[in-house]
Amino acid sequence: MKPKILISACLIGENVKYDGGNNALHVKILEQWKEEGVLVPLCPEVLGGLNVPRSACEVIEGTRTVICKTGEDVTQEFAQGAKESLRLAKEEGVCMAILKARSPSCGKDIIYDGTFTSTRVNDSGITCKLLQESGIPVFSEEELSFAEAFWRQKG
Repeated sequence: MKPKILISACLIGENVKYDGGNNALHVKILEQWKEEGVLVPLCPEVLGGLNVPRSACEVIEGTRTVICKTGEDVTQEFAQGAKESLRLAKEEGVCMAILKARSPSCGKDIIYDGTFTSTRVNDSGITCKLLQESGIPVFSEEELSFAEAFWRQKG
């Protein structure tokens, strides 16, 4: 059985982004993987029970606390979405994940600091951290060439 790839659903055109849109990438390798049936799309925030659209959220710097621009604490929903994402990854036998850069759930290495001032910090989103802590390699859509090289080693 071919290993699978967990992917942020917004990257393949699903309208699950906080504002109701998506971050669709139209690149050859993603189209190839989609045709091969190896992509496992998900949105951790939706899996955690949040609606589309929803208020913009950020992780408070140095914590795992997530707040909306409205001030609402959605840490529980983000934690639940991360747990569901990990469960799905294990169930599907994924070998890696490709997640949306700078997202409070999916961001890898750089996210916003929780002040809603577009200030970036060196940290990762809630789901990204849980997947990495569980041994699943994570790439952002800005690292597709590295993801493709990793896939070639695994496939």
